[in-house]
Amino acid sequence: MLLIRTATESDVPSLKSLIYELAEFERERHLVSVTEADLIRDGFGPHPKFLALIAEWNGGVAGYALFFSSYSSWEGRAGLFLEDLFVRPQYRSHGIGRALLAHVARIAQKEQCYGLRWEVLDWNQTAIDFYRRLGAVFLDKWKSMLLTGEPLKRTAGENIPT
Repeated sequence: MLLIRTATESDVPSLKSLIYELAEFERERHLVSVTEADLIRDGFGPHPKFLALIAEWNGGVAGYALFFSSYSSWEGRAGLFLEDLFVRPQYRSHGIGRALLAHVARIAQKEQCYGLRWEVLDWNQTAIDFYRRLGAVFLDKWKSMLLTGEPLKRTAGENIPT
């Protein structure tokens, strides 16, 4: 039996474990440094930066979705960005991923969001096929960008002419 619920602070150890499992699946475990303290601070403090859902299958933690609010200046309203959607391998093929995504979509509708955005790795054909079947549109002409580490520090420290 499937239960999807909002994550609580007591879920942080499971949430951290799931994040590391997702990173392992995505072949980027070496890039993850999140701690339980980070998750508590950013997800369960007075001003949460993200929300998370936990999927349980017959009482076992099967997966999660982690998302946050974004804003579209063109639409003039908020949207949701789905940072993570992950189901543990032993729980796949039960519709859990689809149920998690549907739950996030219902939250987006309830909050009158313009839409729901996310990214998918180009090699994850199973996920690509799944999202296409749902009717998701791939934004092929847009490329994701990331400024981090030393380039972020350098850019932040630039002197801007006044």
